[in-house]
Amino acid sequence: MTHATVACHIGLPLLLLGFTRPAAGQEAVTLAEAFKPGLCYTAEVRVKLDGKLAIPAGKDKPPQVVPLTGASRLVYDERLLDPDEAGGQKAVRQYREVEFRRALGTNVQDAGIRPAVRRMVVIRAGDRRAPFSPDGPLTWGEIDIVRTDVFLPATIPGLLPPNPVKPGQSWKASAAAVAELTDLEVVEDGGVAVEFAGVTTADGRRVARLRVFGTVRGVNQDGPNRQKLDGTAYFDLDAGMLSYLSVRGSHELLDGQTGHTVGVIDGQFVLTRKPLGQPPAELADAALRGLRLKPDADNTLLLYDDPNLGVRFQHPRGWKVGAVQGKQVTLDHTRLGGGILITVEPAGKVPAAEDYLREVTAFLQKEKATVTTLTNPTRVRAEAASTLDRFALAATFDKDAAVMEYGVLRQPDGGATVAARLPQGAAGDLRPEVERVVRSLTVTKRIDGR
Repeated sequence: MTHATVACHIGLPLLLLGFTRPAAGQEAVTLAEAFKPGLCYTAEVRVKLDGKLAIPAGKDKPPQVVPLTGASRLVYDERLLDPDEAGGQKAVRQYREVEFRRALGTNVQDAGIRPAVRRMVVIRAGDRRAPFSPDGPLTWGEIDIVRTDVFLPATIPGLLPPNPVKPGQSWKASAAAVAELTDLEVVEDGGVAVEFAGVTTADGRRVARLRVFGTVRGVNQDGPNRQKLDGTAYFDLDAGMLSYLSVRGSHELLDGQTGHTVGVIDGQFVLTRKPLGQPPAELADAALRGLRLKPDADNTLLLYDDPNLGVRFQHPRGWKVGAVQGKQVTLDHTRLGGGILITVEPAGKVPAAEDYLREVTAFLQKEKATVTTLTNPTRVRAEAASTLDRFALAATFDKDAAVMEYGVLRQPDGGATVAARLPQGAAGDLRPEVERVVRSLTVTKRIDGR
């Protein structure tokens, strides 16, 4: 569900006060905005959510109805860039203000974007959108804030008519605009239409008023759902840009088997935009020169930082952090089946690499695996406040062959051991990624003897 799906905003901008009635017999007008490289604007997005969800309570138990509320406010400057060779749309933005809060029952999520990575590149190719920062790795929470926002270079052109229109005429919003407004990955039924209501004036400026409405049913990360949208947009004819969009909506979550509604979220999304004659300092040519603005293995890394567990590391996006239990955290590769286990230890319990090698070799042999040493313990980091050792084994369990990667981190406040199991067929691709995780591993607090 995107910010735009359902949201609510109190009042309208002062820009909209004092509207006059549209004049009768207005001629056809062109409502078009060219999203070309170099275009700069500032945007403010407000969202408020309110609803209830039915959460499964267990076998043979009725679902638990839990309230959901949320509110967010994002202010950012955005500059369109030339697309990469693969095509799609690309923009770089600088976040100025970030407020994000969501509560599901008693579980409250407050999220933000760290100042160090508030400059981001957003790429939309097909129906996929992914942000990264040229200034450092992002957390999943930071990505989620951007992922659920609306990508304006795809949304706004898709809401505008392909030809000049007269008051009363309507047209269908593009598939890209519908996907941005609803976050639906698959649209099964319905659509979104836009109607031109007429031209009026506001604060001496000519503004075209549009109505956005429709019902769409499909599937996204929330599962099957139906969304009803009703909104208003204003196109500033003097500036040649869509300056305001407000969409009220109702988002019904549906049971995949019965089709019954299992949750409803209501609210409104509100966008205001203003043109920028020149890029702000962070997005100017001088600031972008020398930055890697194309996604690669380094600038798309994710940051995992758990202050409670006391561990921080970076990992490629193909890996997903799984369970966090006690003093352990796991990662699983989403496509190739590899797994990583990181165990945090007090300084006095961190084993020497040679002892850890003997321990894991004995364990694997106990599991009746055939074990071969690929690399002996090697120190890859030797600093006064941090040492890091690595080694690797090959293990065969009956017909299942795997490469086992290990690491031992030792710091004054504690340390960690790393154990990774990689399918033999994918080991060539996954071993460099495991090395990235191991080399970035850091203990961030004093680990006690629990």
